[in-house]
Amino acid sequence: MMQINCKQTPYMRNFRGATDLQPIVLLINICCCFDKLDGGSSVTELKNQLDAPFVDKNKDIRLWEDVRGNLIAYGTLWIGEPSDAIDGFLSFYIHPHMRGKDLEFQIFQWAETRMAFVKIERGFPVKLRVRVRDTRTERIALLEKFGFTCDRFFFRMERSLVEPVEQPQFQNGFTLSELNPITDKLAWLELLNESFLDHWNHHPVTLETLEYWLNEPHYKPSLDLIAVADDGSMCALCNCEIKPEYSDRIGKKVGFIGLLGTRRNYRRMGLGRAMLLAGLQRLSDKGMEFVRLGVDADNPNGALRLYESVGFSKKLTTMVFFKDI
Repeated sequence: MMQINCKQTPYMRNFRGATDLQPIVLLINICCCFDKLDGGSSVTELKNQLDAPFVDKNKDIRLWEDVRGNLIAYGTLWIGEPSDAIDGFLSFYIHPHMRGKDLEFQIFQWAETRMAFVKIERGFPVKLRVRVRDTRTERIALLEKFGFTCDRFFFRMERSLVEPVEQPQFQNGFTLSELNPITDKLAWLELLNESFLDHWNHHPVTLETLEYWLNEPHYKPSLDLIAVADDGSMCALCNCEIKPEYSDRIGKKVGFIGLLGTRRNYRRMGLGRAMLLAGLQRLSDKGMEFVRLGVDADNPNGALRLYESVGFSKKLTTMVFFKDI
């Protein structure tokens, strides 16, 4: 068993590549178990996350070790594309035995310094953001102590697939299709960004990020659904995901509705509902027992009502905190 030295000053260092993956995964899983979170990770999942094009491995990842070289804290910044501002989402894990011993301050100091450089380099205002479950009162108090303010709530919703799924109904003039990752990606990217223009804190998705998604190990074109009009234009999308390692870890077969969106001029035609039901059917056909999705509690387009109408219910709430840098 790893012996943590709680008395010596921690040492901060850069990410060293593949040799760091297993210790980071061990720390993440220790924290998730202690905090009663059902997240966790594996080496394969973590490597894929850190290979994202918006993560600079030299600048956006830091590790903290004790005097014996044991990993006691880990932080990552996920820095998005500019909109009104550039967001840097901070994810961090601290070994339970090392909490409240100044590591929190060191992590926030590193993240704020990094985002200050981003502000100078890119010439945009920047915000440091952190997501936290509403039940984690100690972490919420910590964020407020360091000057963070909550500005949004998100719900995780879940539906059992044991219950039957209603047949999707498409109006005349629209057909259900699957994304061709080679020929359709530019049109799909345009559809995605136009569909989410009026969502809170929308940042445009780049072609580089889309190509990263399409090359993820669990990506399946058969779960990437689009609604196509008679003239060939893409009108709506439903991107579904199956993450086998996650399902194995939590002990139940869970699929995800990752993205659901409709272009503005095709709304109020039932396409969102039809695409959602089509996605549920695909996940059921793949043997999933449950489906999860995330939704903005204040979504302006009635998404929460839509999800409830097809059998989803709220399971937990996540708060999004921010700090201007």
